[in-house]
Amino acid sequence: MADIFDAYALADAWDEMFERRGATNTVRTAYEPVLAALQPIEPGELRFRADQMARSFTDRGVTYAFAGEERPWPLDLVPRIIDAVEWDVVQRGVVQRVRALEAYLADAYGPCRAFEDRVVPWRLLLGSPHFHRAAHGVEPPGGVRIHVAGIDLVRDEAGDFRVLEDNVRVPSGVSYVIENRRAMTRVFPSLFDGQHVVPVDGYAQRLLAALRAAAPERTADPRVVVLTPGPGNAAYFEHALLARLMGVQLVEGHDLVCRGNRVWMRTTRGEVPVHVVYRRLDDDFLDPLHFRPDSVIGCPGILSAATAGNVTLANAVGNGIADDKLLYTYVPDLIRYYLGEEPILPNVESYRPDEPGQLEAVLDQIDQLVVKPVDGAGGQGIVIGPKADAKTLERTRRAVAADPRGFVAQRPVALSTSPTLTGERMAPRHIDLRPFAVNDGDEIWVLPGGLTRVALQEGNLIVNSSQGGGSKDTWVLAEGPVEGPSPTPADGPPPSVVPRQHGPDGTAVLVPEGAQQQ
Repeated sequence: MADIFDAYALADAWDEMFERRGATNTVRTAYEPVLAALQPIEPGELRFRADQMARSFTDRGVTYAFAGEERPWPLDLVPRIIDAVEWDVVQRGVVQRVRALEAYLADAYGPCRAFEDRVVPWRLLLGSPHFHRAAHGVEPPGGVRIHVAGIDLVRDEAGDFRVLEDNVRVPSGVSYVIENRRAMTRVFPSLFDGQHVVPVDGYAQRLLAALRAAAPERTADPRVVVLTPGPGNAAYFEHALLARLMGVQLVEGHDLVCRGNRVWMRTTRGEVPVHVVYRRLDDDFLDPLHFRPDSVIGCPGILSAATAGNVTLANAVGNGIADDKLLYTYVPDLIRYYLGEEPILPNVESYRPDEPGQLEAVLDQIDQLVVKPVDGAGGQGIVIGPKADAKTLERTRRAVAADPRGFVAQRPVALSTSPTLTGERMAPRHIDLRPFAVNDGDEIWVLPGGLTRVALQEGNLIVNSSQGGGSKDTWVLAEGPVEGPSPTPADGPPPSVVPRQHGPDGTAVLVPEGAQQQ
């Protein structure tokens, strides 16, 4: 075994690459070619390649904000591998989950059967800050409200995948899936030798097809735009990358105007109609006429245009009721209720503090549970009881007692670990997985692999990049040969540093310097 693994000690969790057999660590079958490729490489050479990759990310603008500083996206050199059999379970489980959440959204903004049948309590819906009455009764084209979903999974101590949470409002991170694969094929191509790794470079085409399919009826040639809050947003790199790969316009709120319940885009040759808006800003900032009146990044009147059926908003307004972390605890019941199926991917064991009896159980065991705000994001507000100090636990206890509806509690799960380069050696670090699903109304397609996030600090269970986490290239292995993994199309400088240019019709577009206009 290579020197970098000599001191590798398995943590008290499922390890993705190794299993303990007696007193020795044995590599799992799927990782044998990767280990064979890593063994001949000196630790210093691995560190050099990692630094080289970080420099390339910086040069291309693939960065993220942490502690007020822009840093290169932290990609580890050891991939996370999922074989074909396991991926089949993950894929079917994610599709099932999205189907159930779609059914719930249609029901909650329609007949409310699940509430009348007491599958879900009314207070869960009416107490959600993300329930928007303006979305009630709106039937989106194709019945699709969740055009893009990100379902967070963890592997538990037994090695089984469990759903940690659902993201169906504005899920982000897919750009790093694309960039991770591009970087790995360039910096470490030998790792791919003899491996049947399913490519990820078809995501943009799938997304564009789903967005065009979501256009209002009788739209002959739908115009799709990506609506971004602007360069100051932490995910702006992703917004620009996806717009470029799809060959559509990246716009801000002031680029759009609503008139006569229709949406138009300003160009140098006049206004042109817009039919689908892939919006990457939250509901609260989308339309100052309906939500926050102080928002300067949205487009006044865009919700009225969507309600009138003249433009499609992807994802739909009001989806936040489906990724409420309290609703998460009811999803297995919703799968049974709407689909008549048993859940393929189980939840993590959870408590609902707003239910009689469960509040007392949570308060009594708060030092043994993970407590989350129901509308938290990016790892913010999470308290891991076994690792928290007495002052934090007492503050959390008071907060939960004062607002039981605002929190959910879960059993701590020892997230699986994966070898991660720390300095010039490998050490186990906890990871999760966010598969991305695209729904075109006929099929829910799951991007092979998704985003594996890594908690870079030893023992840390919070993997979010906003909390200092990193990532891994996620490989899904096919059972037979596939077209070799390839970098994404349109190589060149990063789309986050681009001048505004104009297409043949006068439409404002973003094009990387040195790259051809799409």
